[in-house]
Amino acid sequence: MEELLQIGLGLFGGLALFLYGMNLMSNNLQEAAGERMRAILAAVTKNPFFGVLAGALATAVLQSSSATTVMAIGFVAAGLMGLRQAIPIIMGANIGTTITAQIIAFKLSDYVLGIVLVGFLVMQLAKQGQMKYVGTAVFGFGLLFLGIDTMGAVMKPLAENPVFTDMIAQVTGVPVLGVLVGTLMTLVVQSSSATIAVLQNFAATPGVDGASIIGLEGAIPILLGDNLGTTITALLAAIGQSRDAKRVALSHCIFNLSGCLLFVWLIGPAAAVVAAISPAGPEVEVIARQIANAHTLFNVTMTVLWLPLVSVMVKIVMAILPEKLRRPRDPLADTLETPLAPDAAAA
Repeated sequence: MEELLQIGLGLFGGLALFLYGMNLMSNNLQEAAGERMRAILAAVTKNPFFGVLAGALATAVLQSSSATTVMAIGFVAAGLMGLRQAIPIIMGANIGTTITAQIIAFKLSDYVLGIVLVGFLVMQLAKQGQMKYVGTAVFGFGLLFLGIDTMGAVMKPLAENPVFTDMIAQVTGVPVLGVLVGTLMTLVVQSSSATIAVLQNFAATPGVDGASIIGLEGAIPILLGDNLGTTITALLAAIGQSRDAKRVALSHCIFNLSGCLLFVWLIGPAAAVVAAISPAGPEVEVIARQIANAHTLFNVTMTVLWLPLVSVMVKIVMAILPEKLRRPRDPLADTLETPLAPDAAAA
């Protein structure tokens, strides 16, 4: 019981450290570069291809697909861009968010405390302004990896627990169940980057046979669920916004849902492609990179499929969320509501 308590505290404590570091990094990068990103998004959205690039660049710099998505929704709500311009930005944001998983796949454990120290010193010594934002972002980046290391350390005993490994075997054997697990994880944590980091750490934990306790084919359905769960942020951001802003959030949901429905039937072939484009080596040493590559492959593939069909996406969301029909005015009611002329009133 005490061991389970320690594992739980270590796992959720590490997750809290990761989320705090992620938010600290993202918020300060937005302060340092947010206005530039807004200007780029507003300037290059006339061409769908450049819209995708702008969305990917903004998300890679800000380290938050939610920030880019909310920006796009805000632009549409303010009338600064149309629905057709915003959808490619959402696609690009999905590609840009895979950069986080790619960074996490690097083994930075030996340098984590050094990154934290450098960020702390810059944060403390710099005056108010861009440099302070950058220092705080670096400090958050270090905390992010410190949280990952904490989660990785406490997961190792779980790999030797037969009850836990049997439960994981059941999840990995049923892809739909894996998708549900990934979706629920992201809905609870409200960060696909966090749940993917947990997945990468967990998959890199060796089982009794020395191989990954979940394997790439077991990780991909959970990854698909992570992508699906992250759409809730856009849907929440669209509450109370204009009809077109709600359609932008809905397009994000349709984009990820369609990809999930497609890839869930292609897990075997997708895993083979990912293994072929990833570094070779023992599974537990390369699976974090494989998961990052699977995340990138998913979002790039869906963008390539949907980008020529932006007009189709627009028609779909317009059909689901049509314009509100205004009730025709009743001429008789208008007559009754018209004030009487002074002479008539006197009579």
